[in-house]
Amino acid sequence: MNDRPAALITGSATGVGAATALQLAQRGWDVVINYSRSEAEANETAQACRAGGADVLVLQGDVAQDADCRRLVGEAVGRWGRLDALVNNAGTSVFGEAARWDALDADVFQRILGVNTIGTFQMVRAAAPHLKAARGSIVNVSSVAGALGIGSSVPYVASKGAVNAMTLHLARTLAPEIRVNAVCPGLITSRWFTRGIGEEAYEKTRQAYEAQVPLGRACTPEDVAESIVWLVTGARTVTGELVLLDSGVHLGRDAPRRS
Repeated sequence: MNDRPAALITGSATGVGAATALQLAQRGWDVVINYSRSEAEANETAQACRAGGADVLVLQGDVAQDADCRRLVGEAVGRWGRLDALVNNAGTSVFGEAARWDALDADVFQRILGVNTIGTFQMVRAAAPHLKAARGSIVNVSSVAGALGIGSSVPYVASKGAVNAMTLHLARTLAPEIRVNAVCPGLITSRWFTRGIGEEAYEKTRQAYEAQVPLGRACTPEDVAESIVWLVTGARTVTGELVLLDSGVHLGRDAPRRS
């Protein structure tokens, strides 16, 4: 068995997933970089992680497909003989006109739930025996949408609410061997959201968000990754937590801000 701990981060070609993989690599972890479509970006992230000292597997896979989830875990364990952490970061949504109620149908709901909710469960199911052996941890990348009922679309809100509830259930079910937590970011300065609504609309949204929230700033992918890495590597007595990384948006519109 490899002496270095190993982590599998889904959806880790770019954004929060890539930042998490890099921060873990720099702390002595080996990592799986998983992507569904962004192969070039996945390889760039892998190169950065290798430069940080990690052994890296780059694996294509769709977490909505159970066979892919089992394969991802199997290849990681086959490479290193262990799995110490699972970060469920892969996610999808719809934006703009596609998110309007009259444009939503069962296929849209099923696709979003398939990745965000069912995919999370399938990855946990595949990884749980190995994480138990390592007394490891799971971090689900959820959203403030699931806690506050706000977000890009109704199916996205529903999917992240389900992830939050599932996190609490899994924290009870998998204890004491596995710690299970979730991070719930607000607005993130990543290309995922920028591409979703367009650069001009994103910039207006960011400015409005930062004018409203008590801390006056949106999350960066690195901000979210820092919290994930803390939950994976340092929070030995923390489980069943939904960590809101929203610069205080959950405090409400009347929360005081210093100008």
